[in-house]
Amino acid sequence: MTQALLVIDVQNDFCPGGALAVPEGDSIVPGINELMADFPAVILTQDWHPAGHSSFASSHPGKQDMDLIDMPYGPQVLWPDHCIQGSIGAQFHPDLTTDRADLIIRKGYNPAIDSYSAFFENDQKTPTGLEGYLRTRGITALTLVGLATDFCVNFSAVDAAKLGFEVTVRQDLCRAIDIGGSLAAARDGMKSAGAALV
Repeated sequence: MTQALLVIDVQNDFCPGGALAVPEGDSIVPGINELMADFPAVILTQDWHPAGHSSFASSHPGKQDMDLIDMPYGPQVLWPDHCIQGSIGAQFHPDLTTDRADLIIRKGYNPAIDSYSAFFENDQKTPTGLEGYLRTRGITALTLVGLATDFCVNFSAVDAAKLGFEVTVRQDLCRAIDIGGSLAAARDGMKSAGAALV
């Protein structure tokens, strides 16, 4: 069994001081760096939105951050503008060891659709290409860390489990936004999908 560490969205905008800061988002960086040495493969994901992305509240007059709207692919939370391509906010946290990454998957670059999961955009159909990469490398087990537990980590873990990968989520190396019970729901969903939360 070949294992990979999947590091989700440890970017400036998701850390304290960022546009969509996850509480204590930066506190997990040293532990993630240390964990990288234990894995033969390390993959980073990077939220990578064009300006004016359809998931931004600013793109919908009269709407506020965290409002829920219906998109053609289903319900969509509206976010503050974040992780805009080429911006400082989109860069990885400066203390994250990016040199260990074999692959960086950028997601959310389609202006019409958001992308939480490392595997599929939010329509649950459009692939990012990560599954094919993992299969061709013979990787069958994934350990997930990063931001945020209840959104991008959650969706990535559930999709990975559905695709047949053995999935472990290191809760100590994740942090959550936790709006409206989203963390508890995410934990339940990841467990139901077959992911191990440790």
